[in-house]
Amino acid sequence: MTAARTISFVIPVYRNARAITMTYEKIRLALANDLSAYGYEFVFVDDGSDDGSLEEILQLRSRDSRVRVISFTRNFGQMAAILAGLKAATGDVVLHLSADLQDPVELIPRMVRDYEAGSELVIGHRADREDAWTSRVTSRIFYGIIRLSFPQLPAGGFDYVLMARRVVDSFNQMEVRNRFFQGDLLWMGYKTTFIPYTRAKRTIGRSQYTFAKRLKNSLDAILDSSYLPIRFISGAGALVALIGFLYAADIAYWRLTHGLAFPGQAPIMILILVIGGILMLMLGIVGEYVWRIYDEVKKKPNYVVREAIGLDPRAGPAVGERRL
Repeated sequence: MTAARTISFVIPVYRNARAITMTYEKIRLALANDLSAYGYEFVFVDDGSDDGSLEEILQLRSRDSRVRVISFTRNFGQMAAILAGLKAATGDVVLHLSADLQDPVELIPRMVRDYEAGSELVIGHRADREDAWTSRVTSRIFYGIIRLSFPQLPAGGFDYVLMARRVVDSFNQMEVRNRFFQGDLLWMGYKTTFIPYTRAKRTIGRSQYTFAKRLKNSLDAILDSSYLPIRFISGAGALVALIGFLYAADIAYWRLTHGLAFPGQAPIMILILVIGGILMLMLGIVGEYVWRIYDEVKKKPNYVVREAIGLDPRAGPAVGERRL
């Protein structure tokens, strides 16, 4: 008789008080109704919350020993929380979702059925979203740029993912900073199924995904997964050189054929400003790459764990971890 398979639910938490328990209970209900043949574990990763989220997770832990808790020393960001959760998860299937009730728990049984049918990676992607129009517009622009390098990436992006054990193991072997979660998953090339859904409007609390975080994640995604910035530099350099050559030829033509002196300083100033602006932009792009190389060389950990409660020893130690 084979052992029952286990689903690990990896849930990053940052200022999600009051939504955590509701997320947990909805998942438990889905397990009881449709996935009773599976065992389960919850891996909550508290990313330095200061609103009582950790206390709420610990209350769940006191009721259910299959709730595992990782607490960071401070806020390290969503990607760090995902990395810690995936490294701690021990299930045959690992499902990552948010703790803000915006990802429909009702999709879990369907995602598991697709896994049972042979998919190694099941992605719930945002076909539409009930967020503010600013979030919808910036998301569309961002993913439109990324899809130039990742055409298989859904137009609305994704975070809601079910992974077979082999996918998680492969993902965990990548020791890289400033990562693009979605790009890394698709890059590995495992058999993938996409399920569209409408991302619900957040009803409890408010989003902590600020413009600064969105910009940082966008830069990480573009620079990590795309050669587009470097190709832009090459293309812009070639274009500016061509324009400069044509303009020089035009000046020489008028000088030789009409004997006219160079007409004024305005064209010179325009050229200086345009070329100077392009050069500064190019230096900025190169600087972003250099900074990431430097960040990689320093070998700092992606996160520091204050304490880890209820983790399986097979998950391996995390940086600064105290096991309870």
